[in-house]
Amino acid sequence: MDIAYVSNVIYPFVKGGAEKRIHEIGTRLSDRGHDITVYGRHYWEGPPEIDHDGMTLRAVAPATELYTDDRRSITEAIGFSTRLVPPLRGRLDTSNHDLVVASVFPYFPVISSKLATLGTDTPLVTTWLEVWRAYWDEYLGSLAPFGKLTERFTARVPQHPVAISELTADRLAAIGPARDSIEVVPIGIDAGQVRNVSLPEKNGQEHYDVLFAGRLVEHKNVDLLLSAFDSVAGRHDATLGVIGDGPEADRLRSRAERLDHADRVTFLGFLDEYADVLGHMRAARVFASPSTREGFGITFAEAMAADCAVIAADHPDSAADEVIGDAGFLVSPKEAELSVALDRALAGEQPSVDPLTRARRYDWDSVADRAETVYAKAVDGLW
Repeated sequence: MDIAYVSNVIYPFVKGGAEKRIHEIGTRLSDRGHDITVYGRHYWEGPPEIDHDGMTLRAVAPATELYTDDRRSITEAIGFSTRLVPPLRGRLDTSNHDLVVASVFPYFPVISSKLATLGTDTPLVTTWLEVWRAYWDEYLGSLAPFGKLTERFTARVPQHPVAISELTADRLAAIGPARDSIEVVPIGIDAGQVRNVSLPEKNGQEHYDVLFAGRLVEHKNVDLLLSAFDSVAGRHDATLGVIGDGPEADRLRSRAERLDHADRVTFLGFLDEYADVLGHMRAARVFASPSTREGFGITFAEAMAADCAVIAADHPDSAADEVIGDAGFLVSPKEAELSVALDRALAGEQPSVDPLTRARRYDWDSVADRAETVYAKAVDGLW
């Protein structure tokens, strides 16, 4: 197959979950003999079209800032989408691509990709990492109706939708395509990399008994974790490391300073090296994230591959239960229940399913197998 991916940012020049997913699947499919092209912005040095890791990277717009006031820039998304149509359509007119795979967020590239494929036999596959619905109220405030309308309109564009979890598929079906038309292809991990990464001690760093890694935003509920940890830290002589940054960072640091065991909590900030995050997971005994909104929850899979006891929130807006299954501890996002789970995990209690075994289903090789099957169905007209 000749596969065109559409993503305004391209890994490793910009690092994020959506673009890393394209890179990991794309490089594996390239190794299997498929032709892979990624359309994006020009974030690399050199000409606008280069070969990288077996894929062709094609810049259709210059590099620019992606965020305005800590939110994704609407003008950036519209600008990229406008520039995408002519070059993508030009390639499709010469029958160079068998299908187009567009990352949904920030929505407008899906619309442009559909415009480029009109009048051709080239199917459009979309990848839905999340479906926000009511979360737009928190994210955009008074502009939330615009976000909801854009999301709903994008969901109803004719497409072959792929969701990263059953939860995301169910949420997508509520605003657009029929549930039985949505395929599920999860996010992946490199389980071998997790197991072989250097431990923090080898890099001159401390390690922590309990670890959190993620963006410091309200729905991650790190304040609950701080309180729950404080209630059990002394009993287990435990330490907590918090990896990440975000709008809640200052408030959470202030909250941590008022804990009885404040000296056992360390904020590490954002770590530039992904391997450093994995190293801290390998060294930790427990990975805890009481987040109530996770379209998938890649850190849970990574922590299981690192053989951590994983604690997550059981919540209708989180796919944590789907990712973890019985290989971790799912609790209500309340301080008392989180404290009990931390107490059990730090005491050495093990989940009923081995975390390492559970993590293997999310290895990138398995995810690429699933993506290849789904793409072939779209090309063959079986989906």
